[in-house]
Amino acid sequence: MLLVVDVGNTNITLGLFDGDELMGKYRITTKTPRTSDEYGVVIKGILGANAANVQGVIISSVVPNVMYSLNNAFRKYFGTTPYIVKPGTKTGIKLAVPNPREIGADRIVDAVAGFVEYGGPVIVIDFGTATTYDLITEDGTFVAGITAPGIKMSAKALREDTARLPEIEIKKPASILAKETISSMQAGLVYGYIGQTEYIIDKIKEESGLVNIKVVATGGTGRIICDETKKIDIYDKDLTLKGLKEIYHRQNS
Repeated sequence: MLLVVDVGNTNITLGLFDGDELMGKYRITTKTPRTSDEYGVVIKGILGANAANVQGVIISSVVPNVMYSLNNAFRKYFGTTPYIVKPGTKTGIKLAVPNPREIGADRIVDAVAGFVEYGGPVIVIDFGTATTYDLITEDGTFVAGITAPGIKMSAKALREDTARLPEIEIKKPASILAKETISSMQAGLVYGYIGQTEYIIDKIKEESGLVNIKVVATGGTGRIICDETKKIDIYDKDLTLKGLKEIYHRQNS
């Protein structure tokens, strides 16, 4: 079995593959400091009996300060050295940008998955802590990327940087014509984010000239937005995990 690990700013997402089949998906928080022993015990506990069947591990991370403990956890508790997605990794995607090393591992993984799973040209959107929009051409070239604050980040800023606004559930209210504080905040966040998403998609299509391009989305809050717009063709909650699996197999082919 292959264990794929996506280390994001908020969560560490684990995916356990048996061949091409995703057998299980699990999350632990990123922000809790852990030793290698704690990571090892937690991950083995989550995987249960399947932990003994893990033969390979691949990690994509945007949080450098957890990597030492996480790497050692897999070496000590799983007897394997994880493959880390980094500059120079064989992905099948060309990076046509001035400094390829600036492209985050998570974006490269999503680009690989979007292109392999759905073909190019494709816009891949990841609704995470930040929201990223990446353009991959028909021949698998990463040519542009846009980064925006995630909807949860926006909600947090609204709450923390104002004196009297409360914490709210992120959901679309029944109407944009809000009449009280909570639905007012929900309307601004969700309808505003739908508008942002649609505008950025339209501008990518306009400036690239790729009008009939497929749009694929993933990420924790992506479903909220995808259900409210026709600009997104596909929502794939497991896109990043599929990309990690594809990259791992490319290293061993």
